[in-house]
Amino acid sequence: CSTYLFASQSWRLRARRLEQLGPMETTKGTRMNRSPIPIDNLLVKPMYLWDTQHLVLTSGDFAQDSYNAMTVGWGSLGVMWGRPFVQVVVRPVRYTYEFMERYDTFTVCAFPARRAKALNLLGSKSGREGDKIAEAGLHLVASLKVAAPSYVEAELALECRKIYWDDMERGRFLDAGIEAKYPRKDYHRIYYGEIVAAFGVARYKAKAVS
Repeated sequence: CSTYLFASQSWRLRARRLEQLGPMETTKGTRMNRSPIPIDNLLVKPMYLWDTQHLVLTSGDFAQDSYNAMTVGWGSLGVMWGRPFVQVVVRPVRYTYEFMERYDTFTVCAFPARRAKALNLLGSKSGREGDKIAEAGLHLVASLKVAAPSYVEAELALECRKIYWDDMERGRFLDAGIEAKYPRKDYHRIYYGEIVAAFGVARYKAKAVS
């Protein structure tokens, strides 16, 4: 009970601090002017978000300095079991897979188009080789409700808690062309994460309908 109270107070203090930060108040990168978005008001173009803009998946624990990130272009957003979710897929050979297995939370973040070069680096280089987040010119920031970090430069941050996983099996592909995506037979593991908090710039927030 006391542990929960301490954690709750800690999150409230962090939330108050985030609210006090201005859009440019940081010595590391340019802070986007994000604000909390009620999940019912989250407004995205899912096909564009995944297939064109791409996202950064980050898993781990920021406080423990243990995390990794990768660019993702395959996934989904929606509602399952009455809960808002982000679904991501990670191949077991990826370094991020180790963190997705070890930790209970992850974040999915979208960035302005000018960060495309950074996202390309995160998607093509392994975190085993060094600090690719710093090399990409991005700066981490503590999330509000999950241990996994978000980014100063992100224009949308979805904080997620894992609620389900499953492994893809070749025998279940109903389109033979899908198998061609796996020449090394390294089939993805699927993760569903309940969205527990969302923060974004104004264009990701729909106007409330009375």
